Amino acid sequence: MSTCLRTPAPEFAALVALDWGDRKHCWALRPVPEGAVESGELENTPEAIALWAAQLEQRFGGRPIAVALEQQQGAVVYMLSRHAHLVLFAVPSSMSAAYRKAFCPAGAKNDPGDTALLLDLLLCHRQRLRCYQPDTTDTRLLQMLVEERRQSVEQKTGVVQRLTDCLKQYFPQLLRWFGSPDRLLVADLLDQWPTLQQLQSTNPAPLARFFRQHHFGNEERIHQQIQDMYTAVAATTDAAVLEARTLRARALVRLLRTLWLTIAELEARIQQLVAQHPDAALFASLPGAGAATVPRLIAAFGTQRDRFDTAYQLQCFSGIAPVLKASGKTRTVQFRLACPKFLRQTFHEFAGQSVRYCAWAKAFYEYQRTRGVPHHTAIRALAYKWIRIIFRCWKDRQPYDEARYLASLRRRGALLGAVFARPPEIKWKSVAGFQKLSEI
Repeated sequence: MSTCLRTPAPEFAALVALDWGDRKHCWALRPVPEGAVESGELENTPEAIALWAAQLEQRFGGRPIAVALEQQQGAVVYMLSRHAHLVLFAVPSSMSAAYRKAFCPAGAKNDPGDTALLLDLLLCHRQRLRCYQPDTTDTRLLQMLVEERRQSVEQKTGVVQRLTDCLKQYFPQLLRWFGSPDRLLVADLLDQWPTLQQLQSTNPAPLARFFRQHHFGNEERIHQQIQDMYTAVAATTDAAVLEARTLRARALVRLLRTLWLTIAELEARIQQLVAQHPDAALFASLPGAGAATVPRLIAAFGTQRDRFDTAYQLQCFSGIAPVLKASGKTRTVQFRLACPKFLRQTFHEFAGQSVRYCAWAKAFYEYQRTRGVPHHTAIRALAYKWIRIIFRCWKDRQPYDEARYLASLRRRGALLGAVFARPPEIKWKSVAGFQKLSEI
């Protein structure tokens, strides 16, 4: 992952804007301090971009050249970041679109015009842009792998849903017997006996052997399952439906096996990277952070401590902090839309998990709910607090200590601190017909 940092601006020899295209890129160049604007087109190939970058290096004697483009990651960024003399600046697409609308209210748009606007943004508003500074190789690799894992899991979920729908049409008993088809037992069974009719025509011995190999249960349970299979009634006997749905089920099972293998490979490599990452222990100390969440939090923060000056910058960048709109007496707070969605999802999911493992997080969430706050809004409010806490731990390179945090709450007189400072109240409660003491 290439992160964006605010760094002291070097003395640039030229300013360049590059408007990305699938086949060709439009570019505009302006020498510094003064000079006529040059423009042209560039083929979207590694050879053409490498030659263009080399020509710029030779022309300006290897001095830094600022390049503005609308991509934060992707093929063009990867090809340009190889050249040390090119300093890349990310221009959010929403910023360039609003800038275009300000000067072209009629909505006119073309690639050379967009390139000129990017160059103008770089010339006049460079202090509002952030330049790319690549994080460590392992951290960038971890970022890519956790995103790839998430996409593979979502693809698997879609395949499981399609397989479930397919089985409901011709073999619904499998869902009743084994639950979700996201199981190796179901996949292997469908490979051998894709229909109930084929299953019922098989002798009990092969079926019993199959269930033993899959550790289905004891002999009594296996015997009962085989009896249930023999007494089941087929959902349909239509030959067209059976053949079509059988082919579809087998195809979906093959997709499912591929995704299982892909996810397992990704998780194995992710765990290797986490095990050797210097911040692994810090993020593992967070309540509710497990094998899937720790690597995502590592990737979310990265290893560059100067990437964000304050926790609030990260809260806004991640989309957890809401947007305040005020005009006159009107004041509204809205959900932040412009943000990296995967990053916001990471913090949102971690905050939701922490409710089960952290006492103060659960108390905060329940307090928000009693006020009528919707579930996801309450989780985002909790994530807002967590980012501030984790940011401090990350900056200080110290693992999370809940006792220390609660002591800080009590010292500052916070509402949650008062709750946890209150001595427990002893009451009797009924459990299974018996009375026992309970602290509340």
